[in-house]
Amino acid sequence: MLLLKIALGLVGLGIVVFIHELGHFLAARLVKIDVEAFSIGWGRPIFKKKIGAVEYRLGIFPVGGYCKMKGETDYKEIWDEKNKGVLPEKGSYLSASPAARILVCFAGPFFNLILAVLLLSTLWGVGFQIQTLGNKIILASEITPGEIYPADAAGFKTGDKIIEIDGHKVSYYHEIQENIASNPNKPLAVTVERDGKIIQLEVTPALEKSSGAGRIGVSFWTDPVIENVKDGSPAEKAGLMPGDIVTAANGQTLNNSLDLKKILDQQPDTLVLEYERNGQLGQTTLNAEDFEKGIGFSWALINYRTPSLSFPSAVAKGVKESFKTLTLSIKSLRLLFMGIDLTQAVSGPVRITYMMGDMATKGGLRSFAEFISLISIALCMMNLLPLPIIDGGMILLFLVELIRGKPAHPKAISIFQTCGVVIIFCLTFFALFGDIMFFVRG
Repeated sequence: MLLLKIALGLVGLGIVVFIHELGHFLAARLVKIDVEAFSIGWGRPIFKKKIGAVEYRLGIFPVGGYCKMKGETDYKEIWDEKNKGVLPEKGSYLSASPAARILVCFAGPFFNLILAVLLLSTLWGVGFQIQTLGNKIILASEITPGEIYPADAAGFKTGDKIIEIDGHKVSYYHEIQENIASNPNKPLAVTVERDGKIIQLEVTPALEKSSGAGRIGVSFWTDPVIENVKDGSPAEKAGLMPGDIVTAANGQTLNNSLDLKKILDQQPDTLVLEYERNGQLGQTTLNAEDFEKGIGFSWALINYRTPSLSFPSAVAKGVKESFKTLTLSIKSLRLLFMGIDLTQAVSGPVRITYMMGDMATKGGLRSFAEFISLISIALCMMNLLPLPIIDGGMILLFLVELIRGKPAHPKAISIFQTCGVVIIFCLTFFALFGDIMFFVRG
């Protein structure tokens, strides 16, 4: 299974990188810059084929890739003081105008954004199944007694239904998570329904330093209705069936799944479950040795299918969701300066590859496509940052050249690029160290 996850993850990452480099490639051809090589993966080519003037390669390391343009590293020789009269060779990178070079640099990140829009538009066009939970909550302080969370301080209670957060209507638990996670340290107006009454509360999500997300200390409420029973499990041997409503355990009434967890945490010798099935009451008993590794059933979730949107509506939804994710990605950059744990919050290529594969094997094609779109948008945003070496840094250099009417001094460019190498090395170190710790902890 691990090898399958890695293989699928590499496929997903390869798609994202291929589209990025394809953007550079097509833009270069459009502005008449010669492309010498187009590679997916780094290192020694394990496959290469020349078609026309371009050599297409597949590198031995299947992460990353590049589009090698003619003369793109010749700037120092061309701009050196002693070579003032030397002109860039026709068809080379530096023979193109600054505007043309900006277009080539911008095309890679832009194609990543287009990929995300296409994937999300396709998903909304065909419709997809969502498995989620309702908007009723349980306080985390009931799960971990003794701890006080923002939700407790704000006056939330177990059983509250969160119906609106900061002006955004919510109906499901994943919508609560999205609104809370994206707003750490920001006061939020929350509307809840409690015992048939509407109550207004205000809560400020705390910053979770391991992930960079906001948390208020609530969990999902799950009604004690059995959805699936595992074959050969203690639950099946005890006669429990899908659809059973578990009403009590060891004489204590169950209102939600947490109530059963509390009883199991006490490590009872026996577990007497009372349930309702088709209007009839029943009872069964399990011994401690039977359920030591789990009872073997799962609680019912909410399942619904999104409607299949028309082509214009699907594209509009894809664009909206892509830019929503892009905005959240940009907002998340400030978290890097708020004391978060970079080794946990910043993912490198190893962890991203694993997570892609995990999504593909567990969440299916929809989750895989959504994760590819997320990584593609993140790559778009990161590459447009005005940092040396990456696309955003080069765009900044060429903008300076466009405004000044002449290139920046080679020494200034050299310092700029050196700083870039240091920055990228540090980020890579944190990301790879975080990847290692992720697998060690996991």
